[in-house]
Amino acid sequence: MNIQLINAGKKYGPHWIFRRFSIEFSEGKKYVILGPNGSGKSTLLKIVSGGSTLSEGTIEYFLNQKKIKAEEVFRYVSVAAPWLDIPEEYSLEELLVFHTQFKKLVNNITVKDAMKIIGLEHTGEKLYRAFSSGMKQRVKLALAILTDAPLLLLDEPITALDNKAIEWYKAMINTYAKDKTVVVFSNSREEEYAFCSEQIEIGAK
Repeated sequence: MNIQLINAGKKYGPHWIFRRFSIEFSEGKKYVILGPNGSGKSTLLKIVSGGSTLSEGTIEYFLNQKKIKAEEVFRYVSVAAPWLDIPEEYSLEELLVFHTQFKKLVNNITVKDAMKIIGLEHTGEKLYRAFSSGMKQRVKLALAILTDAPLLLLDEPITALDNKAIEWYKAMINTYAKDKTVVVFSNSREEEYAFCSEQIEIGAK
């Protein structure tokens, strides 16, 4: 999937979060957006995902050289972010079943297979709200990475992960996101984006 941002800007009230930002994300490549807290990384993610609109400039999406309508972008994107809400009254299996009603998983992976891939098949009927922060982050990452979508957006993906889980995350990217366009939004934690070939810095305005 290709995404083109030209002179992109976003402001809330009189304050610009970022401005005059231009970049092209090319199909199958891996990118990291680097910047401190408050630099606009999460705001940019929401715009690229189609969840928010620009205050100025343009953003366009292409798949196989065909332009995608703005209202259809959500079909081609998967996101994992600390601020993303997940229904907490579901067990892991129920979450996966719910998720696959809207987006299918890559390689025809089943719900049972996905539970094993996540490494939390032992949780049984335990509800998501009772999971530890690290377990919740594994679920968020797995739902995004395993989704059959050409664009994968990851906001601070190793938040709450221990060293073993970070290795799991790296393996997930290598196994299930090799052909996807991936954009990582990071506070300069290299473990999050070591697989990225392109680095872009965004600064607070």
